[in-house]
Amino acid sequence: MIIFLHVIIMTRISILDKDRCQPKKCDYLCIHYCPGVRMEEDTIVIDEDTKKPLISEELCEGCGICTNRCPFDAITIINLPEAAGEPIHRFGQNQFELFGLPNLEAGTVLGLLGPNGIGKSTIMNILSGTLIPNFGDFENKPENWDAVIEYYKGSSLQKYFQDLSEGNIKTILKPQMVDKLPKVVKGKVKDLLGNVNERDKLDYVTKELQLENVLDRNMENLSGGELQRVAIAATVLREGDFYYFDEPTSWLDVSQRLNAVKVIRSLAEEGKSVLVIEHDLATLDALSDNIHILYGQPGGYGVVSGRKGVRIGINAYINGFLAEENVRIRRNPIEFTIRPPTPEDEGDALASYSDLSKEYDGFSLTADEGEIFYDEIVTAFGSNGIGKTTFAKMLAGVEEPTTGEVDEEVTIAYKPQYIVSNFEGTVSDFLYMNAPSFGSKIFESEIMTPLTLDEMLDKPVKGLSGGELQRLAIAATLSKDAEIYLFDEPTAFLDVEQRLIAARVIRKMVESRNAASLIVDHDIVFIDYISDRAMVFNGTPGLNGHASKPTDLRNAMNEFLGNLNITFRRDKETKRPRVNKLDSYKDREQKEKGEYYYLSD
Repeated sequence: MIIFLHVIIMTRISILDKDRCQPKKCDYLCIHYCPGVRMEEDTIVIDEDTKKPLISEELCEGCGICTNRCPFDAITIINLPEAAGEPIHRFGQNQFELFGLPNLEAGTVLGLLGPNGIGKSTIMNILSGTLIPNFGDFENKPENWDAVIEYYKGSSLQKYFQDLSEGNIKTILKPQMVDKLPKVVKGKVKDLLGNVNERDKLDYVTKELQLENVLDRNMENLSGGELQRVAIAATVLREGDFYYFDEPTSWLDVSQRLNAVKVIRSLAEEGKSVLVIEHDLATLDALSDNIHILYGQPGGYGVVSGRKGVRIGINAYINGFLAEENVRIRRNPIEFTIRPPTPEDEGDALASYSDLSKEYDGFSLTADEGEIFYDEIVTAFGSNGIGKTTFAKMLAGVEEPTTGEVDEEVTIAYKPQYIVSNFEGTVSDFLYMNAPSFGSKIFESEIMTPLTLDEMLDKPVKGLSGGELQRLAIAATLSKDAEIYLFDEPTAFLDVEQRLIAARVIRKMVESRNAASLIVDHDIVFIDYISDRAMVFNGTPGLNGHASKPTDLRNAMNEFLGNLNITFRRDKETKRPRVNKLDSYKDREQKEKGEYYYLSD
């Protein structure tokens, strides 16, 4: 009898988080308990330069003892999926590894969708020519593009890297952290845009991105939303072949996001190739022709999926299963529900306020009297510069209203729009000083673990990314014992997963404390996911604003989107909101019915 044995060879990688690893405190427990080391193999050795452990992936048996024994959770042993393929780049031993690259195509907008820390920025660095991939051989740094060109022989990427290495193509990149631009770019906006107007599109870009009112202002005096639009404009104005946009909609309102979509898509209409990293699903849907999904383990490894149609790709991401790759990227799908309207006059009032007004030099805000109920989440949306943050500050007691009264007996925890990162110390130090419930079991299980703060406790606050700072600020706000939790743009720099996790954490903490929350945000998908009721802000940006009282989400959205002349439909499969193209059949049909928001696809 002949017996055939099918042997599956499992590839694994070992990841060491050097920020969390503290051998002076644990005396190398990972080495002491490693079975390989006990058998006198060099499974784990000490790096002479960093004094940190180095794990040999060839000798590691994947027993998991080192991961369980490490008191700082600094070691991760990962079994790679078969679909990962061959590595494209690795940053070093026991460091992040990338598998695959997206396929670029002239005249199209290609989107990248995936969590933070999964390799999207690494992909942009490779494709823009600032990083030569080493195909996993991190010990020998490549000196030229020859190996890359040979690896992709016969594919479209061969010609791309050939032209890139010879300087025959030009890549233009819009960075993620636009709030840092004033530190490196000085002077007036009009001078900056005039100096980069290589495509002679200054008038078009200025008009579409609504920059006329900021042209004579200095860069250091711009808001986050204004800096974002200036950064998009400067990128589009330059002459290039391939354009890369890293999170182009942070701090933009809904109207500005769709204007940015129009301007970025104009590049593809002129035959340019565009790659976009974006976490706002509605914007990504409207912007992209195709997408690649990135999956894996943030900070460990990332795999680029095959190219997918934008609707199919986003739905696959939401459902958590990639059929072509036969890979499950999430245990449970993300579920969107169409909730019945919340009655405006049913509920126990937690806080109330009278008709309010606030007068500044050149700007005024009025707000209709309203109530906020126990156990509810109210969202506030409208154009930038129309008074949402001012209203939030009046409720929080940061600003005094010119006329009217706010219930001062209510305690409020407030997360501002812009987060200052000049704290001297680690995340743990920050939480100890600014999060009253830090150290409690509730904080650990209901806030810190879902927001994955435990992975960055030993990191210096000054070195945190935008998404890490945002999660830290949300956690610090929720740690306070308050009756109303007020969040100003909590989704900025968070990926899709983190946005929805933050929504669930806020919901759970609000309901467990019999409290309420008011959230100012622009992400329609996030607003749809979290809202019980909503407030609409109308007016003229920079001059005057008016806030409606909290009302049911459907009526509020219909009013808001009706003023913008924009319609959203529901996807048949996932029920997520999707923006309609202007003057499309669905757009015209919904406008005739006066339904700007809740129709199904």
